[in-house]
Order: sequence, then structure tokens, then C-alpha cells
Amino acid sequence: MLSERRLEVLRAIVQDYVGTEEPVGSKALTERHRLGVSPATVRNDMAVLEDEGYIAQPHTSAGRIPTDKGYRLFVDKLAGVKPLSSPERRAIQNFLDGAVDLDDVVARTVRLLAQLTRQVAVVQYPSLTRSTVRHVELLALAPARLMLVLITDTGRVEQRHVDCPAPFSDTSLADLRARLNSRVVGRRFTDVPQLVQDLPDSFEPEDRGTVSTVLSTLLETLVEETEERLMIGGTANLTRFGHDFPLTIRPVLEALEEQVVLLKLLGEAKDSGMTVRIGHEIAHEGLNSTSVVAVGYGSGDEAVAKLGVVGPTRMDYPGTMGAVRAVARYVGQILAES
Repeated sequence: MLSERRLEVLRAIVQDYVGTEEPVGSKALTERHRLGVSPATVRNDMAVLEDEGYIAQPHTSAGRIPTDKGYRLFVDKLAGVKPLSSPERRAIQNFLDGAVDLDDVVARTVRLLAQLTRQVAVVQYPSLTRSTVRHVELLALAPARLMLVLITDTGRVEQRHVDCPAPFSDTSLADLRARLNSRVVGRRFTDVPQLVQDLPDSFEPEDRGTVSTVLSTLLETLVEETEERLMIGGTANLTRFGHDFPLTIRPVLEALEEQVVLLKLLGEAKDSGMTVRIGHEIAHEGLNSTSVVAVGYGSGDEAVAKLGVVGPTRMDYPGTMGAVRAVARYVGQILAES
């Protein structure tokens, strides 16, 4: 266990390195921070921190920089989440309140996160498996062709065309729409298959084929892989941190193009708490020089999706964590009110 003083020295090193982008020396630490000890004592503390693997000496510089292990300790024990200012909170609320639908909410959230943190923002669309049904609409396009529109409690809208085995009357269509909504509205998507399995039997024999086809389309919509969608923004921000990545940022950019990689990263975030993955804690080799800060968001207590940012390990963790948490909270409120 490190002493309180050495923890303070580590905190100071992280803060100075993040702020200045320069390796930190003992003289600079004693000048900038009230550590209450001499530079010689600080040098001794830095030697211990280096031996323990919390800081390292880059090249032949006299200064030290935090390692992944040092950042990990900083995040776990030393960094509080920096709250946003009142003007920042108002700006977030005003910007997100202007959204017209779910796609707009996600797009605005990505832009906002990228601007607030100056990192790469990643926002997952609400998962259908965690959503409830708000409404199912059925529209006649032709005598034997329908459109099924599924609307979720998070504002997500899914549309599918249905080719019926036989013509379907307007009366039968209205009847199916009413019976279907009476069974599934307000219910979890995972419950829908059981709730509608006997519905065809309640219709006239000549309509059962069409009812079964509509239900098959509905159930396919619930399990399609397209539900795992996300939006990414602010990739250009990485160019500001070129020197933070070994050799080149190309492996980072290539990893960010792989949606399955990003979904896995977000999937590691706990539903309620914030998750921070630093450097080599990230399994994907292309992202070993980055950190990920992610949290769940949703309408109510349960998270329906995740959002977060990806940036260099030399990031402002307290500020980034505060921004990610605040944006997630506002997006959750919008979904709850939508």
C-alpha cells in the first residue's frame, strides 16, 4: 500500500502530465503543489512509485509520466468526478431538448459528448430487448401488402413491409391492430412471443395465414441484429493527440471502424455505474494506447443502452467522467419524457 503522501505525489504527476503534456520532474511538483516536503523527498517518493510501476521515465527525460497502472490507481482512489458548471448543464439540456426523434437524440448526444470531452464519442441506440412496446401500427399498402410499424417506449421506430398470403380486408386489419395492441402495449419485448402465440387461432380460418405472417414479421423485428446499432463522432479529435499514440494513430482509427469492437467495449460498462478501461485493460490491441469511459443510460432505473468516449490514456478523467455521466442522465430524462 502506498502512503498518503505518495498517493498525493501520484495525483500531482497525473494532473500535471494531463495538463502540460510534458513529463513531470520533482522540482516542478514542489513548485506547483503544496506537498509539504522537499524536492529530495519527492524524488524519493517518485523512485518508489516508479519501482511499483505507477510512473515511468520516457526516453532520457528527467521527468516521469503515469503508466496504465498509475492512471488506474488515480481513477479508482484519487479522482473524484468533476461536476459540470450550471452553464454547462443548461447548455446540455437546451441542446438535447431540441431533438425531434430518437435518431436526432443519438446524433445530438454524439456531437455534444465529442465537444464536451474533446474525445471520440460513441452512443449505442436503445436495445430492443430492454424496451417495451408503445404501439404497433398496421397500414394497408395494397390488398395483400401491409406495413408494420413498431414504436418503442424509448422512441425507436421500426418499419417492415409484410406480403400477405391472401387479401386482407380493412375490417380484419382494424381487428388485428386492436387485438395486437391490447396484448403487447406496455409489455417487454422479451414477453411478446408468448403473448401473441395463440392470436391466429382467434381469427377466421381464411385470415389466419395473414395474421401468422404479420406476427412472424413482428417477432423477426425483435431479434434482428440491426438492433445493435451505434453512432460515433469526434474521430477528428484524435489528431490533436497524435504524440500520445505510439508511432501512429492508424490502429486506433481502424479499431474504431469496427462496430463489434465498440459494442463489446460499451457492453463491459455496468448498467448503473461508470466503467473506465485504461490502456492494456482493453482487449483489442489497436486500442491499447487509449482509455474508454462509459456508462449506461435509460428511462427509469434500468439502462437500455450505453454511451461513452474513447481517447488517449492521457485524458482528464474527472472532467470526462463528469461529462459522460451528466449527458447520460439528460438522455435518460428525455427518453422517460418522450
